[in-house]
Amino acid sequence: MTAVQQAKRLVDGITPLDDLEWRHLDDAQAWLSATSDVFRRTTSPVAPSKHLVSYFLLVDADDGAFLLGDHLKSGLWLPSGGHVEPGEDPVETVRRECVEELGVEANFDKRTGEKPLFITVTETRSSRPDQHTDVSLWFVLAHSRDETLRPDPREYRSVRWWTTEEFRDADPEGFDPHQGRLLDKLQEIGSGSAQSTGS
Repeated sequence: MTAVQQAKRLVDGITPLDDLEWRHLDDAQAWLSATSDVFRRTTSPVAPSKHLVSYFLLVDADDGAFLLGDHLKSGLWLPSGGHVEPGEDPVETVRRECVEELGVEANFDKRTGEKPLFITVTETRSSRPDQHTDVSLWFVLAHSRDETLRPDPREYRSVRWWTTEEFRDADPEGFDPHQGRLLDKLQEIGSGSAQSTGS
């Protein structure tokens, strides 16, 4: 299975939360059916201008708190993740980025397994020469907040665990615009224990 076929399989397995996610899913499916290159290869300018990203949210099984990092480049509190490298499976991207950015192995939440829960298609940096579109697959990982993390200082000023209540009370401008919808979808799949499926 090629990387594009694997990406399409993952995308096709997503059940959208709302009308916006339906539109993003349709957009991603049309793109994956028409392209043979989903990997960012250059950054100035960005080429191809539309490419795959794997995000992942670490969730504590005991209280549902989730990890966000104070991202240096964006100035936002974001889940971890990154661009899918040429020839790489999006699930492999999660495994690689989890070690690189947080210093721990990826343990997929048993409710979702190694499948993305959520999809977004987002135009970024619209006023800059490196404008591009991220097709982002959002995965869920299980991790106890009591376990040590080793955040990459090249990526984050700091990382912290957020409760849903803390997030809802905060200024939404400080986060990815889709973060709240991801939490809505996570709540929709239930409050069962987020134990690991293994890595």
